[in-house]
Amino acid sequence: MKQVFLIILTITFLTGCTTSPTNRRQVVLYSESDMARQGEQAYREMQTEIPVTTDNRETGYVQCVADYVIEALEPAQRDSVDWEVTVFDSEQANAFALPGGKIGVYNGLLDVAYNQHQLAAVMAHEVGHVLANHSNERASRSALRNVGIAAARILGASDTTLQTIDFGSQLGLTLPFNRTQESEADAIGVMLMANAGFDPEQSIALWENMSADGGPRSPEFLSTHPSPDSRIGALRDMMKQANALQQQAIARGMVPDCVPGLAN
Repeated sequence: MKQVFLIILTITFLTGCTTSPTNRRQVVLYSESDMARQGEQAYREMQTEIPVTTDNRETGYVQCVADYVIEALEPAQRDSVDWEVTVFDSEQANAFALPGGKIGVYNGLLDVAYNQHQLAAVMAHEVGHVLANHSNERASRSALRNVGIAAARILGASDTTLQTIDFGSQLGLTLPFNRTQESEADAIGVMLMANAGFDPEQSIALWENMSADGGPRSPEFLSTHPSPDSRIGALRDMMKQANALQQQAIARGMVPDCVPGLAN
């Protein structure tokens, strides 16, 4: 087992270490251009496999919110990425953002995000994943996990040891890290939406909506996402700073006026 972990540590040391926007250390193995290319390919496939809404009012509303969020980015973040938004016709209350700035919103989300501020909370959260390079980080961790299992096989590890490494790496690398990523995207997202002039308090209202609509949840320890209560508590802790950012944005003239049901 020690040999396996030494191999993984050596690979980690020799490959890319970077820092996220919240100053958390990260390991990334892939270039931004590679990740953007993969994101583009996946996005185009989704656009052909999942129906895209034909409702121009929905598209205009979502695009309006996205435009404000993207405008609030630092110039380098805004201009170095080809941001694109697609509204998919699906009952799912969900959204995503892929490397390269490809954003997808399922119109079922509009039944849970009751206003422009709540929709901005979701979209800014997803943009936060892109800014923090989370897809690259997750892919890199998955690659390191596979290297660890392969190394264990080469070194003659027993099936029991292999199962322990596999399950342990999922708990120790994949799942907890996903929760960390989600919490980090929340932190980035709430500040971003506030910097765009949206009401950050509505991010809390959004998760209260999500919690009310959700069914039974698995224990947080084995979940890929923080529990709604944990999420709401963390957001409350950030409200003073986020509210100050919103007031600064309003003073700069950032006053979003995206209206559901109206094309923009």
